[in-house]
Amino acid sequence: MDEIHFYRASEKPYGAFSNLFRREIVFEGERFVTSEHAYQAGKARKPAVRAWLMAAPSPALLAMAAHGLYYWDVAPGWSKTKFDRMRAVLHAKFTQHDDLRDLLLSTKTARLVESATEDNAVNRLWGEVNGEGRNMLGEMLMELRAKLALPADLPAESEIAAE
Repeated sequence: MDEIHFYRASEKPYGAFSNLFRREIVFEGERFVTSEHAYQAGKARKPAVRAWLMAAPSPALLAMAAHGLYYWDVAPGWSKTKFDRMRAVLHAKFTQHDDLRDLLLSTKTARLVESATEDNAVNRLWGEVNGEGRNMLGEMLMELRAKLALPADLPAESEIAAE
């Protein structure tokens, strides 16, 4: 199976898969500069901490600051809700921008891998480092790609199971 590796938002063409890629999205009725902003906006417990995170001078610094929050500044239940939030953010990003949806669909059945270079727990959760990690961002992008590839008149598998 083919693999497509991505990491830096500036890499062409697949850097667009990075949450640090600068493309505005509307999520939960609010405009965000990047999908990373939309995701991390849900992490802060206090409005002041959220505002501080959203004011970060770059998406990379936002991510770094959000990963370093003390537990008392993190929204209750974040560890249980963060994956659902990321799925919803990715859905917004790739359905609000036709070019991004088309890029995702153009990968067909390739395995998508966020390939980080620095070995730490966050990079091994959302991607892989030296081939090791859960690659949750890649997995979620592949899930979304499968849903977006369905013909519009066919229900998703989850909709069929609910019937």
